[in-house]
Amino acid sequence: MRRWGLCLLGWIAASGLGSPARAIEQVVLELPLLNSSFSLSISELRSPEALMAGNSDLAELDRASSGAVGRVIEALSRNPVPLTLTHLAEDSIGSPLLEQALLVVSSLGEIEGRAPDLSGETFKAALAAATARSGDSQPTVLDLMEAIPGERVRVNLSEAAVILKRMLAQRQQADRLFAAGPASAPPQATPSLAEARVRTLQLPVAHRAAPLDVVLVQPTGASNQRLVLISHGLWDSPANFEAWGRALAGHGYTVALPRHPGSDKQQQRLVLSGHAAPPKPAELALRVRDLKAITDALAAQQFSGVGRLNTDEVVVIGHSWGATTALQQAGLKPTAASLKRRCDDTDDPQRNLSWTLQCSWLDGVAQADLSDPRVVAAAAVSPPMSLLFSEREMQTNIGRLLVVSGTHDWVVPPDPEALAPMRGAVGLGHQLVLAKGGDHFNLRPGTHPAGGVLTVLLLRWVDAVYQAGAGVRPAPGARALLQQGDWGNPDIPLRDVSSQL
Repeated sequence: MRRWGLCLLGWIAASGLGSPARAIEQVVLELPLLNSSFSLSISELRSPEALMAGNSDLAELDRASSGAVGRVIEALSRNPVPLTLTHLAEDSIGSPLLEQALLVVSSLGEIEGRAPDLSGETFKAALAAATARSGDSQPTVLDLMEAIPGERVRVNLSEAAVILKRMLAQRQQADRLFAAGPASAPPQATPSLAEARVRTLQLPVAHRAAPLDVVLVQPTGASNQRLVLISHGLWDSPANFEAWGRALAGHGYTVALPRHPGSDKQQQRLVLSGHAAPPKPAELALRVRDLKAITDALAAQQFSGVGRLNTDEVVVIGHSWGATTALQQAGLKPTAASLKRRCDDTDDPQRNLSWTLQCSWLDGVAQADLSDPRVVAAAAVSPPMSLLFSEREMQTNIGRLLVVSGTHDWVVPPDPEALAPMRGAVGLGHQLVLAKGGDHFNLRPGTHPAGGVLTVLLLRWVDAVYQAGAGVRPAPGARALLQQGDWGNPDIPLRDVSSQL
């Protein structure tokens, strides 16, 4: 029930206030595919007794369900508005991420006679009015609805079905590609995470107000003097990727995992508690600067207890937004063309959840071309990329790429986010691996005792990158670095589909 309440809050946030008018009196739930709709009055929402005694379509449905509908509506109408949303509304006005979220919400319907307001100003004003109306008590979702001037709310429920159908279509090509051949064999023995020296250090950086937290994972045995950087995704943390670091350290690598403060788990808590705005477009560049600052510091031997490393050849691994950061580091230049052309089209058949984040980056693109020539290769797991990087960019002078996408990823679906961009890139030696049944979160290592689904794959690939020498550079007809072998997984099968794109 709380989920429905928050959906309604999002609806109200996307509805325009316009000029003063009478309060909303009716809600219409449209079902075009069934050629029908349900209408209910605000008084029925306010009082289940009124609903039972009324003559509306929903009242008839409530009587037919022995009052079950009324009980659901009563719970909804009495669901309190979290007080922290008042702070969130204050801090999020004009946020590109909020605007994109409200754009999608507004596509599901309208408040008649009102233009959508994507700035968040409506949400702020409605919360203030609802709070004032409720007096000393906490305002409810229904209080918030009644604070919006208008005649009726019209909700098209079939739009949700359209979105679901679109999401299903965005994994069909990946399913067909995976089914066309065998998965990679899993290793004969379950990998174990080696002992490693793990420390959290602070690095003062010029581009942030506070020092950067860096988790440093070092081998306890001999070091191969190679450096690997790992970048976490939106509202995540280095802790969920430490297992990859431990596995790599067991092979002699030194691994650094920064906490990106403008888009990490702590920032998420502040947003959800109403004490911070959503991540800003500037983070698109700041994250890349975080990684570059770490490489610079290690090159200058600024971290105690770390010997000399070869920082002229670096590998970057990232998940989700961290994967996008890894691609930027490897030389892909963000472009604004697709963002400007496609972000406002809610009917685009390739639109997916990751577009909400990608489209919020528009104002940060101009400052985000910050590739690091020391990065020779990048492994990108579930990267939002189809809007930010053009297909031409995938064929330019960049580092060697490995992209991994889950066939069941609803957040960053394999097509268009992975398949479409990689079609023009595999001829240069870049590779695409699909994970059957992989979603946006189960490909992360998390706290898995063996490092999760991709640990062996990433170990094999990083080893191959450094063994390739000058051959690591992408080129027409370049040999694939990841060869067939025992880098698969018994629970979530993995398959290199590069040759089929």
